[in-house]
Amino acid sequence: MKKQISFAAIGLAAAMAVPAFAGPGLADGAAKFVGNITQSNTAPGPNDTYTKLWNQATAENGCKWGSIEGTRGRYNWAGCDAAYNWAKNNGGHFKFHALLWGSQYPSWLESLSVDDTKKAITAWFDAVKQHYPDLEMIDVANEAIRTGNGQYHSNYTKTKIIQAMGGDNNGDYAFLTTAFKMARERWPKAILIYNDYNTIQWNVDQGINLINTIRKNGAPVDGYGLQAHDLMSQGGGANGTGGGGACLAYSTFKSTMEKIHSQTNNFPIFISEYDIPTTDDNVQEQCIKEQFSYWFEDPYVAGITFWGYIYGQTWLNCNNTANGCSGLIKNGQDRKAMTWLRNYLKSNKGVNTTGLAGGTVVDPEPQTPYGGKAAAIPGKIEAENFDVPGKGVNADGTSNQSYSVANSGNGNSDYRKNESPNLYKGATGVVIGYNNNDNWYEYTVEVAETGTYTMYAAVASGAGGAFTLSMDGKAITESISVPAAVGGTDVFTEYNKVSADVNLTAGKHILRLTVAKEYFDIDYMTFVKKGEADPEPLSSSSNDVPTTTTSSSSGTTPDVAGSSSSAVMAIGVSLDYEFETLQAFDVFDVNGMFMGRLRAYSFNQAIETVKYSDVKFANGTYYVRNKDTKQMQSFRIAK
Repeated sequence: MKKQISFAAIGLAAAMAVPAFAGPGLADGAAKFVGNITQSNTAPGPNDTYTKLWNQATAENGCKWGSIEGTRGRYNWAGCDAAYNWAKNNGGHFKFHALLWGSQYPSWLESLSVDDTKKAITAWFDAVKQHYPDLEMIDVANEAIRTGNGQYHSNYTKTKIIQAMGGDNNGDYAFLTTAFKMARERWPKAILIYNDYNTIQWNVDQGINLINTIRKNGAPVDGYGLQAHDLMSQGGGANGTGGGGACLAYSTFKSTMEKIHSQTNNFPIFISEYDIPTTDDNVQEQCIKEQFSYWFEDPYVAGITFWGYIYGQTWLNCNNTANGCSGLIKNGQDRKAMTWLRNYLKSNKGVNTTGLAGGTVVDPEPQTPYGGKAAAIPGKIEAENFDVPGKGVNADGTSNQSYSVANSGNGNSDYRKNESPNLYKGATGVVIGYNNNDNWYEYTVEVAETGTYTMYAAVASGAGGAFTLSMDGKAITESISVPAAVGGTDVFTEYNKVSADVNLTAGKHILRLTVAKEYFDIDYMTFVKKGEADPEPLSSSSNDVPTTTTSSSSGTTPDVAGSSSSAVMAIGVSLDYEFETLQAFDVFDVNGMFMGRLRAYSFNQAIETVKYSDVKFANGTYYVRNKDTKQMQSFRIAK
């Protein structure tokens, strides 16, 4: 079996208690550090603002290879010493940034041969080891995600670094594995981190792949650094710069963090260079409220480092409109985000179960079946009854998560409302919708006897979808196609049955459903012995008549049709067919607020559908607009 299974209720682990640091900063006594950068060759003093605010230091530039060894063999440690000595003198944390990077290396490195480059890197690692033998945290490698065409997130290809460190054979990142092994030899007790940008908004999958690849290849890496420069609607871009606009949608932010955790088996995360560049105090406060508070309570985040805090002295300029606009303190006064941060840290200590940088280690808790009892096979499995997630990471590196979703917060059902999968009112009760590629859901099952079974699934899709099934990590089906709706790509109310034969072994197992092609909704799965009929066949009308509100799995247009007044059901036998085919109608309130989309054959039918929908509209004036012709009609609801 892939995972240990427990069917008993498990209490909250005592290890969730947070340690109390005796140190500087607003996060003193918290479960994780909240740090910032140093920018000069002088260490902040014990009464300086820096020491009052932060309890971790990273030198913005002082520890980079090019800053220290500008002339080969001659070392200037002043800027790096300032951050290191501050941590030593004030009881804070220090992170060395960075050993290996395709930027800000010494200019003389570009002219060296492969052999001389390896000698230079080895000498550099040795010099850092001699000067700082007791480093706590190290960004061993920085910005090495492959971007295609033989390029990387930084200019490694301008040097012979990659060749000197073992190459990069079809994306195996061997040069990074070598760097981490060299670092572990010199700092056996240090926390070794890989650090990169655009890993929350733009290059999520590439970052996950890099971390998983080097771990698989034996790199002794302890943490994954997310620079977090890309958390605004105009964030990201070259080197993670830019910023501006609104905050990254919270549902996207949250589901991305969950995806990173899920697909790296809850590997420890460091938020390493966080900033929100905007001149709008309200926007900055909103972003930091949403994002910082999430990370602070995220058990798999070990620490958070802001990348500057004084307005006018940070590296971002809001697209050339305001220098240093990510600063939290302006002209000596707190911006709204800084005021919020002070208040938040007074009463919140956070959670850190990584065991790194002061965090505690939580004993793994296995996922458990929803309702406390494994789903029986043969029998019916409601899609929404996926397992309850566990905690921590098992000894074999597997996580105890029971699902992974790329987007959350889109459902309209209150069922399991604190879980991330998108649950909608629909079909026979509740369905899972908004199914992106690679989403997966797990179910603890008990198979009565070994044999061949037929699985029937009730599914709906506007444009067609697909999924696979596996048991204990091994595939038991090929891709199972979900047919497209006859009514059009916006229709997620036409349910069909799809089936597959599966060979199962008696006993308790973990069944996983994985989305192979987005988007579709799934209501339930039924397993019967092969040769037996589907116990719940869909009637011919059930494919034509939606039963209740379901999701728009594309995430763009909620369906406002209700169970007894859906767009199709309203057709009846005496409809006025204004159009020859079903039309998409958008519904707006009097203020132009989009309320949803439905399908009908006429304006009258669309209006009647809204008036008598299970979705209760307030009294007032509304508009329906034909999505294609742009014609519009108004109507009133008065109850």
